Amino acid sequence: MQTPFIQNYQLNVIKKQADFLLKTMRSVADRKVLATVRETAVMNVIEAFNDLTAEQKSLLEQLSTYEATHDLEKYLEQLDVYVIPFPKVSLKQIQKLFPKAKKLKTPNLEVIDYTHTTYLRWTDIATNRLYIVYPHQDRLVGIEGQITSMNKKGFCMFCNRHRELGFFNVKIKASGSPDNIASVGQYICIDHEECNHSIADTAPLEKFISSVGK
Repeated sequence: MQTPFIQNYQLNVIKKQADFLLKTMRSVADRKVLATVRETAVMNVIEAFNDLTAEQKSLLEQLSTYEATHDLEKYLEQLDVYVIPFPKVSLKQIQKLFPKAKKLKTPNLEVIDYTHTTYLRWTDIATNRLYIVYPHQDRLVGIEGQITSMNKKGFCMFCNRHRELGFFNVKIKASGSPDNIASVGQYICIDHEECNHSIADTAPLEKFISSVGK
C-alpha cells in the first residue's frame, strides 16, 4: 500500500469532482462531452496537489475511468487508506493550547473521525465559546472565541459552501486600541462536520488563523 498522501480537504476536492462527474453522466449522453468532463475533473483534482509521484497521479487519474455509480463510490471509499489523518491530540495538549480557559470543556477525543478532519473544533454550549485546533506551520495552534448563531444561511468563510452560519468573534491584542483589545470575526458553518466534509482549500482558514495572531 502507498504511503498516505491525501489531506482531508484534498479528498473533498476529489469527492466534489466525482459528484460533478456523476451528475454529468446521468444527464449527458454525448460521449465527447463526457470525455471533456472526465478530463476536466481529473485536472481539477491534480491541481489540488503540489507534488505527486507517478503512482499517486495514476491513482487519482482513475477517477475518469468509471462508468457505473457504484464503482465510482467504491473508488472513493478506497481512497480513505491514502488520507493523512488529523494528528491525534491529547487532553493535556488541548489544555496547554487554552491555558486561560477556566473549566475548559473538551470533546470526546476517542470518537473523533480524524481521517475526515481538516480542523478540530468544538463548542461549549453553556458559554457559546468555540474552540479550534489546527496544525499550522508545523505546530498545533488553538483559537478561542464567541460563536453566535445567525439563524440564516450564507457562505462559510472556511469552506465556501452555503450553510447555516454562525458569527465567530475572536478577541486579539491590538496596540492601537484604547484597551489594547480588538476583535476579528468571520461567518462560518454552525455544523463543524459539514464544514470539515466541505472544505476544499485551507487558505481562508490559515489566513484567519494568521489574522488573530496565533
